[in-house]
Amino acid sequence: MTTATLAPARAEDNRIGLAGTLRHVGALTRRNLMRIKADPESMFDAVLMPIIFTVLFVYVFGGAMFAGDQDAYKQYMIPGLLGQTGMTLALAVGTGLNSDFQTGVMDRFRTLPIGRASVLLSKIVAESLRALLSSAILLTFAFLLGFELKSGVPELLAAVGLSMVFGMSIVWISMLLGMSLKSAQAVQGVSMLVLMPLQFGSSIFAPTDTMPGWLQSFTKVNPLSALADASRALLNGQGAVAHPVMIVLIWSAAATAIFAPLAVARFRKRV
Repeated sequence: MTTATLAPARAEDNRIGLAGTLRHVGALTRRNLMRIKADPESMFDAVLMPIIFTVLFVYVFGGAMFAGDQDAYKQYMIPGLLGQTGMTLALAVGTGLNSDFQTGVMDRFRTLPIGRASVLLSKIVAESLRALLSSAILLTFAFLLGFELKSGVPELLAAVGLSMVFGMSIVWISMLLGMSLKSAQAVQGVSMLVLMPLQFGSSIFAPTDTMPGWLQSFTKVNPLSALADASRALLNGQGAVAHPVMIVLIWSAAATAIFAPLAVARFRKRV
């Protein structure tokens, strides 16, 4: 696309202003939600993944952890699983965005007088709602299995909010991947290469002191470990809270500051 084509789009962004951008984000978010209503199968990951993960890890690995005390493992693993929910769903956004480019959806947006950033922001809002639903399902199922909230509702909401903040910062990375790679399959493959080491090289599913030294070095700098530790401290009412929360917020702010401008610039270049 030529520079002459891009210049009017950027000028259009500047003329729209904040109020107009917010209206466009609202309209596009509604569009994204209507697409989910028309294709409910797209919600399978948000609805079923928390249940499958909980059942598998509690009843498959729970007997081998904590001297076979499954109740103790529930209290350990479920807060960590809550922490990673937002990130797991966020990494799927890039696949959908890549498909939008491949199927010509973005060609229609190109003809509309809307702020280019509003397209990406609407995806973040829609993904936030999906992540909230997934977190609610996870917690409901966890309580049915006997998980105990040993703190209070404010701490529970803080844990969900922290997971959302981190997950939405990862959305920017996912969207940049979706606009940089050639196919949805490539985006999905790279996302899994990012997700798997972060998930299992963390304190989500097992205490890090059971891991070899070289892996413990990785878990100490893995933001998912800090997120799991923060969620665990908030929900179980014990352990340090301030330090892991601060680490998660720093990682989230850094990821957003670096990748949000890159994603917006890449989007403007492509449309």
